[in-house]
Amino acid sequence: MKTGIFLTNILALIFLNACNTVKENSFILTGRIDNSGQLESVMLYEGETFVDSIILDENGNFYMEGIASEPTVYELHVEQESYMLVVENGEKVEFNTDLNAPDQYTIQGSETSAKMKELNQMRDKFQEHQMNLQREFEQRLSNGEEHAAVQNDLIAKDNLYTSELSEQVLQFSRDNEDNLAGFFGMLVLYSVDPIGHEEVLVEYAEKAQRQFPNNQTVQSFATHMEEIKPLSIGQVAPDFGSTTPEGKEVKLSDLRGQYVLLDFWAAWCTPCRHENPNIVEQYHQFKDKGFTVFGVSLDRDREAWLKAIKDDKLGWMQVSDLKMWDSEAGRLYNITAIPASFMIDPDGKIVGKNLRGPALKQFLEKNL
Repeated sequence: MKTGIFLTNILALIFLNACNTVKENSFILTGRIDNSGQLESVMLYEGETFVDSIILDENGNFYMEGIASEPTVYELHVEQESYMLVVENGEKVEFNTDLNAPDQYTIQGSETSAKMKELNQMRDKFQEHQMNLQREFEQRLSNGEEHAAVQNDLIAKDNLYTSELSEQVLQFSRDNEDNLAGFFGMLVLYSVDPIGHEEVLVEYAEKAQRQFPNNQTVQSFATHMEEIKPLSIGQVAPDFGSTTPEGKEVKLSDLRGQYVLLDFWAAWCTPCRHENPNIVEQYHQFKDKGFTVFGVSLDRDREAWLKAIKDDKLGWMQVSDLKMWDSEAGRLYNITAIPASFMIDPDGKIVGKNLRGPALKQFLEKNL
């Protein structure tokens, strides 16, 4: 889970000998790991940032005191397992698990952390799903199956599973919209399916910003969503102009009235070149039904760009200012990695993002 980009408070965690009284300006985290074997410590992370290791005593017990001026989400790593906790100053949180049955853990002293148990289980299933897909991909390639066919098959599987999981996470957040468990559910939703639920996330961020005005984690998330809102689904696609290989200046808005796949790519980008045959196929199937493509190359080498257009048989409008990552259109659309694409409807609104593989065909079949 990549919620760490929104968790801006790095905590100073201090080991103390023993104390059973919770101070208002700190929290206490205690726990017991049964059947811990040779395990000597557990690790605490804030997002992806390592915070500290907590030593276990001979009976598998641990104790620490820390400072969290606002409710903060941590991950407690116990061998191969990880658990999400939300703690704040004034709380004494007790965590217990048995390594013979690590899913059957308990949390006391933090109502939000207890609710997060359900969310934790959803996240773990998603991570397991991702690992299974990777193993299947490698196994099928080693068996001699064709790369593109395997990739498209697994993308379809992943999209289906992600859609189902996202709905579960969204329902969890709605059930907890009056507390911070709902907010952290939205962070998980952002990590699992940020594009498919972009409108929901933008709307929620605006509400949470008002609901939790003093929580810096919430405010950081709201600020981030506000920054991406102009390029979010439902917004009018920013217009721009650029130059074709023939030297003609054209604009994105020249293609209004059609569904337009705004495709950011480059001749040097291997994943882009792998996706091009799929775009070519869909272009020829739907170009007479109100669909076209507007290719924006992030190349610097003009000859390489032109050769890639010819070799990949890209028959749609292509433009480039040959500035690579300094491309004006790329900066306008906040492109930091390619391939990247935006589906724009006949009215000029963004209605999809990064529709690759079978997802592109499914969208076109549904809408055209």
